[in-house]
Amino acid sequence: MFKKLAVIIMSVFLVSGASAATPGLEVQAAAKKTEIIVSAAASLQDSLDKIAVQYEKQHPDIDLVFNYGASGTLQKQIEQGAPADLFFSAGDKQMKALVDGGLISESRQLLKNQLVLVVPVSSKTKITSITQLTDKAFKKVAVGQPESVPAGQYAQQSLTAKKVWDTLQSKLVFAKDVRQVLSYVETGNADAGFVYKTDALTSAKVKIALTVGAHVHKAINYPVGIVKESDHQAEAKAFYNYVQTKAAGSIFTSYGFSLANE
Repeated sequence: MFKKLAVIIMSVFLVSGASAATPGLEVQAAAKKTEIIVSAAASLQDSLDKIAVQYEKQHPDIDLVFNYGASGTLQKQIEQGAPADLFFSAGDKQMKALVDGGLISESRQLLKNQLVLVVPVSSKTKITSITQLTDKAFKKVAVGQPESVPAGQYAQQSLTAKKVWDTLQSKLVFAKDVRQVLSYVETGNADAGFVYKTDALTSAKVKIALTVGAHVHKAINYPVGIVKESDHQAEAKAFYNYVQTKAAGSIFTSYGFSLANE
């Protein structure tokens, strides 16, 4: 009888131990996921977040972690050794700097975009040229910081080409990235702002007042590259290849981007 009791007690302990160990096993399994850090231009956030959901379903062993910001800021972070496996830039300049610095192992053009001028959706002002921003109706005009934000660089090039960049200096409100420009216009902290077409399409609080002619600024290209110092070259290459597929391309175009090969 005592032997049977001992066996029963031992069995209970074994079952309890197995049950207690199960959560630990689950945690251990989850910890085996490979984390891929993707530094990407802020204007790509909506499309990449959606692509990530699909990709992680197909690759349950991969955890995509995104670091969104201004392309110039992300470039500097990579140059200073910040962890990153992939870099999506909203401009050729930032990618070229990393390629020339030997920090990118492989890169290619991925997408194209358009620069637009947005105003609050309630605005009644009709704009036919960006030179109208010098009018009294526009007290604050938001642009990305040209030193680090490609959209700000394209805006500066456009306004300079139209000979109003210097005239507008007292009106300009500089933002850390293109999404902050959008936010300034959405909240009424700016009467107008220069963003990408893709950003404008994400907001119900603004409307496109004007599409800036491509002839007054450099081509808006979005290259993608694999960071040479990545500890996960194979996994980074796999996602690099995936964003070039038709499945990913259809998501990018649904958000207003054009494919580089079109």
